[in-house]
Amino acid sequence: MSIADAIRAAEEAELDLVKIAPNANPPVCKIVDYGKFKYEQIRKEKDARKKQKIVEIKEIRMSPNIDTNDLNTKMSAARKFLSKGNRVKVTLRFRGREMAHMNDSKYILDDFAEALSDVAVVDKAPKVEGRTMTITLAEKK
Repeated sequence: MSIADAIRAAEEAELDLVKIAPNANPPVCKIVDYGKFKYEQIRKEKDARKKQKIVEIKEIRMSPNIDTNDLNTKMSAARKFLSKGNRVKVTLRFRGREMAHMNDSKYILDDFAEALSDVAVVDKAPKVEGRTMTITLAEKK
């Protein structure tokens, strides 16, 4: 339909001519009440935002000389975070002379991920950034 015919048909129906897909070839238009169309569009966007789940990243910090009971406590906290649908960033912080033995402490993060392998998968592998070594775990689907 030509543009003039579409505008005439919209005026006869006492409605508006609204471009639905302006980038299509030829552009797609609809004869609707613009106020109602805009209202429905806003409602759809609100419903889409309500249904979105925002994934938070929870951080658990440890030092390389952590004891087994402390490690178990941190694991149970991580398990709780993962069950709620959040990601967990496990950080191993090095201070002073601990920096010299960074590579020897990588097993702590590996053991942490292995202990949580029933509920989590490794999202990002262990990575050294300055004085910290981090690993990110996500909930197993």
